[in-house]
Amino acid sequence: MFLMRIGAPGAERPVVRADDDYYIDVSDLTTDYDERFFGSGGLARLAEQVEERFEAGDVLPFGDQRIGAPIARPHQILCIGLNYADHAAEAGLPVPSEPILFTKSPNTLIGPYDDVRIPRGSDRTDWEVELGIVIGSRTSYLDDVADAAGAIAGYVLVNDVSERTFQYDRGGQWSKGKSAETFNPAGPWLATPDEIPDVNDLDMTLDVSGVRRQTGNTKTMIFNPYFLVHHLSQFMVLEPGDLINTGTPPGVGQGLKPEKYLQPGDVMELSITRLGTARQRVVGPR
Repeated sequence: MFLMRIGAPGAERPVVRADDDYYIDVSDLTTDYDERFFGSGGLARLAEQVEERFEAGDVLPFGDQRIGAPIARPHQILCIGLNYADHAAEAGLPVPSEPILFTKSPNTLIGPYDDVRIPRGSDRTDWEVELGIVIGSRTSYLDDVADAAGAIAGYVLVNDVSERTFQYDRGGQWSKGKSAETFNPAGPWLATPDEIPDVNDLDMTLDVSGVRRQTGNTKTMIFNPYFLVHHLSQFMVLEPGDLINTGTPPGVGQGLKPEKYLQPGDVMELSITRLGTARQRVVGPR
């Protein structure tokens, strides 16, 4: 299934994508794609009903309705730094021996076509296309990497927007550079694992104002999604609906020579195989 949420910010309702033009309304089956939904076996219950409704032709047109992030605000957004060796190289940093972890404020989550706002005092706001993992059950101390698959609800396209001066020059605390408002566009949908033939072989791209900046594939990750979920479960409890941003391939603005950063009026367009495409316009500070 491809889970989506449509409607005005703060008033999204859950639907399931039928195809590019139509959706199945499931707001009578669940109030939202949130901790309660994922943690109570909601995906399995939903799958049965969706199949029946699809076969009955019970679909509605998207039209011009806004598409929100495919999950409600999670307890936490966990992020993995330098998870592609070639991205570490462009940043001039060593390949990590185990995952680098930082957090991002959950209120950074926005829809895939919403505007990204440059924060006050920023002159180094950067882009990062990433694969996102959504946790499907309360998870801690997994015994084996193989157990991680059962803890994953699905995958989502995300843009881990970053402010590099805040990140590196304001005390070396990465979360400062990651948590400005609008800094985590996600969607358009969450794809359940059965929709992804091989999560370790997904093409990724990001363009800025029509110029290709990032081209990558998840097969070049240092730590793959299953390893990451297992690893994180050794240090914390992962809650249903939590989001893990798994790192970005090379081509970020910081790595260009000369460096190049987002300006008001720029448009970011990004994609990952089977996870759709997203488009965000960049606007200036409040």
